[in-house]
Amino acid sequence: MNNKLISIAGILAFLAVALGAFGAHTLNELLTTEKLNSFETGVRYQFYHSIALLIIGLNANKLNATALIGKFMLIGIVFFSFSIYLLSLQELIGINLSILGPITPIGGLLLMISWLILVFKNYKKTQL
Repeated sequence: MNNKLISIAGILAFLAVALGAFGAHTLNELLTTEKLNSFETGVRYQFYHSIALLIIGLNANKLNATALIGKFMLIGIVFFSFSIYLLSLQELIGINLSILGPITPIGGLLLMISWLILVFKNYKKTQL
């Protein structure tokens, strides 16, 4: 068990629920449908990966490279979801954040890499 990863997962899941509620109850009147859909995509991916981090943390003794997977997934969540949040809200807060546009796919790539690390490290473990 990796308690640090479990705590991080809990914080990220809490934030996903809070941001999802904020989007559903406040932003639905303030954002365009397109921006709201983007915001909801960020929440959804954050929540999915928070659950994944929780499972990885709970099974750390069975998994290889838990710390590496956790780092890639955490940075991926921050880059992917939080850049989407900021890009969705940029007109509302009155700041041009278009510079964050390239950060989103980098975050997505980091999330994919975290899954590949999980697959390869644990496949290798089962082959020995």
